[in-house]
Amino acid sequence: MTATPASPVRAARPHPLRRLAEDVRAVRERDPAARSTVEVLFLYPGLHAVLIHRAAHRLWRAGGHFLARLLSHLGRAVTGIEIHPGAVIGRRVFMDHGMGIVIGETAEIGDDVTLYQGVTLGGTSLQRAKRHPTLGNGVVVGAGAIILGAVTVGEKARVGAGAVVVRDVPAGATVVGLAGRVIDQSAAPHPALDLAESKGDHAVAALEVLIDRVAELEVRVNGSKAPHPPDEAQTDGAGI
Repeated sequence: MTATPASPVRAARPHPLRRLAEDVRAVRERDPAARSTVEVLFLYPGLHAVLIHRAAHRLWRAGGHFLARLLSHLGRAVTGIEIHPGAVIGRRVFMDHGMGIVIGETAEIGDDVTLYQGVTLGGTSLQRAKRHPTLGNGVVVGAGAIILGAVTVGEKARVGAGAVVVRDVPAGATVVGLAGRVIDQSAAPHPALDLAESKGDHAVAALEVLIDRVAELEVRVNGSKAPHPPDEAQTDGAGI
């Protein structure tokens, strides 16, 4: 099954203040540690990185590539988040903690996407073409996950912490592990978006199967080489 393409292009651009209000609301809805609007506005580097990127992206599209790169470079120094000014980012994107996030030039991110710290949306080609990932609406990417190449992650898919993704991900799927294998293709997202719990359950289940199999093989091997019972004469003699 092929992944559902993302739709990062916006039909109408809302007023900047309305977009800012949306961003603040998204942070407060997805981060229980956010206690007030003032706290979000002043103390959330993920929000600052998105705001800086919007200005840099406008410069980039207007042809001011050097100024756009300079602004994004300053934003990286302030927030610890590197977003190329050519990347397309949708509405209500939330970068939780954000430190170490890297987003490449041709990456496209839809609406209501959540990225945790250390996420990389990287490229695998040296050509001046689409070489970075596309994330559909509602995608959640766990801490330290790496998505490489011009792959598409379908709407409401979840990428577990530390996963490496190099192939398209179907909409609603959950991806874990270094091989980036799909383990769940349910259309409905996890209500709590608990990537650590999702990853842990499947990993524990796999380990339990392996442990049971090893125990079964040990029983077979030891059973075929079981020691003979002690001789009765030797037993009686030992008690004298």
